[in-house]
Amino acid sequence: MVSVTRAVFGDLPLGAGTVEKFQLQSDLLRVDIISWGCTITALEVKDRQGRASDVVLGFAELEGYLQKQPYFGAVVGRVANRIAKGTFTLDGKEYKLAINNGPNSLHGGVRGFDKVLWTPQVLSNGVQFSRVSPDGEEGYPGELKVWVTYTLDGGELMVNYRAQSNQTTPVNLTNHSYFNLAGQGSPNIYDHEVTIEADAFLPVDETLIPTGEVVPVQGTAFDMRKPVELGKHLQEFHINGFDHNFCLKGSNEKHFCARVHHAGSGRVLEVYTTQPGVQFYTGNFLDGTLTGKSGAVYRKHSGFCLETQNWPDAVNQPHFPPVLLRPGEEYEHTTWFKFSVA
Repeated sequence: MVSVTRAVFGDLPLGAGTVEKFQLQSDLLRVDIISWGCTITALEVKDRQGRASDVVLGFAELEGYLQKQPYFGAVVGRVANRIAKGTFTLDGKEYKLAINNGPNSLHGGVRGFDKVLWTPQVLSNGVQFSRVSPDGEEGYPGELKVWVTYTLDGGELMVNYRAQSNQTTPVNLTNHSYFNLAGQGSPNIYDHEVTIEADAFLPVDETLIPTGEVVPVQGTAFDMRKPVELGKHLQEFHINGFDHNFCLKGSNEKHFCARVHHAGSGRVLEVYTTQPGVQFYTGNFLDGTLTGKSGAVYRKHSGFCLETQNWPDAVNQPHFPPVLLRPGEEYEHTTWFKFSVA
């Protein structure tokens, strides 16, 4: 059984609307999601002793989400991840997007899908959010209708994304939750054991845009097909952290993507998806300037993201999986976050 309750989370400044919070609860999970950016603000999971902890980074109040912050828990779009130099060409026409991440456009631009109020509809086991992204929003062509649906089933949170456009446009939607399976506010994720089911990854340039090569993980720091303990792994390979796309099975069927195990608590997160890629990000840019729930200070490597997605900059890299949505077609992808204890 899943219960869904609805409450006011806060009011936007200047009378711009009321943000609501939807709490989804099963016997194993409790998830809070707000209508601002379809953002997951809390996710409580029991450990092997049966003690529940909140395992996502974020804020207790709306003000936290309205400040400059790194997409905690939000749905990002119209195009997640980076587009080189914020530009692409479609049917001979050049489109220019907002540059908001070095020389590139990141996560939909200055006011992406994470920074808008969505329209909610309560379901028996979850909540569906919808919005219309107008033609030209953040520089993207076409009016895009979008639906994001969160449903809960026992220990599994399912996120389904659908979109339809009246003009050809790139679309790539994901959720940007930062997890710490020891409980949010724990100092780092070094004791997490990570497995990523990927035979290849995308190397990036100094601005984090893929170079275009698709490189086998074999013999590199990116080979996590067998579990690696994150802290030791980063030390062993002398790397600052991950912020890379891992190339998954090229099918639109549900496939295993990643598993993270925290031995101390016994908590396990498994991710399944229909997407061709996942951005594994280890919170390298968190720097201790943000204070979250219960006074937690979010320092470097205090959370990780598994952003299921199309490959970054696919709109400029013809050999990457197709990212264009055409009129009359439907974009649809699903990601499953499955929690358990081991």
